[in-house]
Amino acid sequence: MISLSLFAAFALMTAIAAFAVLWPLSRTRAAQAAREADLAVYRDQLAEIARDAKSGRLPKAEAEAARIEVARRMLAADSARETASTEDPARITRQTTWRRRMAAVFALLFVPVFAVGLYGMLGSPRLPGAPLAERLTAAPDRGDVAILVRRVEEHLQKTPNDGAGYEILAPVYLRMGRPEDAARAYAEAIRILGPSALRHSSRGEALVIASDGLVTADAARAFADALALDPNEPRSAYFLGLAAEQDGRAADAARIWGQLLARTPADAPYRPVVAAALARVGGAAPAAPAAGVPGQPGPGAADVAAAAALSSDERNAMVRGMVDRLAQRLDSAPDDIEGWLRLVRAYGVLGDKDKAAEALKKARATFKDNAEALGRLDAAEKELAAKTGAGEKG
Repeated sequence: MISLSLFAAFALMTAIAAFAVLWPLSRTRAAQAAREADLAVYRDQLAEIARDAKSGRLPKAEAEAARIEVARRMLAADSARETASTEDPARITRQTTWRRRMAAVFALLFVPVFAVGLYGMLGSPRLPGAPLAERLTAAPDRGDVAILVRRVEEHLQKTPNDGAGYEILAPVYLRMGRPEDAARAYAEAIRILGPSALRHSSRGEALVIASDGLVTADAARAFADALALDPNEPRSAYFLGLAAEQDGRAADAARIWGQLLARTPADAPYRPVVAAALARVGGAAPAAPAAGVPGQPGPGAADVAAAAALSSDERNAMVRGMVDRLAQRLDSAPDDIEGWLRLVRAYGVLGDKDKAAEALKKARATFKDNAEALGRLDAAEKELAAKTGAGEKG
């Protein structure tokens, strides 16, 4: 019944479209009147040319050429009128009627038949319909992650206090490239199931990914909460060290990463990442614990392999890329004083004094009516000047 109604609707729309095209063809045109109108236009043109030539707006030679061209067109139109008058009107009517009928047959029959035949060859007419509601209730394919996620989301709408559902959904969001949704899911899991070092750390990592690698204040608080529950949680320690580096506190970053490296087993897969980070801020690597000592979960193996394979220049380029993304974000959303302070410090770490000064200028223009923000910017400028002066003396 549904398919029959759909077919009838398509047939009706096709008929309406064909009728819209054929309707102008069914209207008779008065050829004689049209030719008379053309001749009237040509007469007006001759009169206008005569007026322009008399007033001097049109040179004599150009006026004569224009008169000749209009006269030629008048003769051609008059000749066509005489030819039409000698033809058999009944024969002309029959020819016109035949052409219109052929056009109607083509539009109403050939086009739909051709479309149906083409669909039968290239389409899948035997494939049953798959509305969204039926796909959600049917058993999904193993690779149809979007359907599975949609089902879990619908389940959580009905039972919003299912913490296990949020905890299952959060890492899936992360793999799907939806870090903001992952962070919200981890927050719901913490609210319902209670805090844990792993949940806080996972939420912080999702926030870092959502901010293009920058450790925001919210992410730093999540990592601090994780370490308060488990002081040996390695992922949180690593990202807090990264936050210190991004803030321009290289000594703090070296201390955090040095302590983390000291308790990281020699065979831990994330040890190369921590060692590379410590070397980047000029810290000395401590001796590694014995191999085989149980370690805490850290960054994924793919992240470790990618970071370990980077050269020093590539790592610097990666850091500059993160700083550039922060600058772009602040251009579109400038009301973020923490972001501006982080950008200024990052430029200071990279040695880009001109960019740091430009960032300070933009930030001051944004917060010109905010005394507290201007004071923090002044302090950041003094800190930058002090570090720059110390570096030049050294």
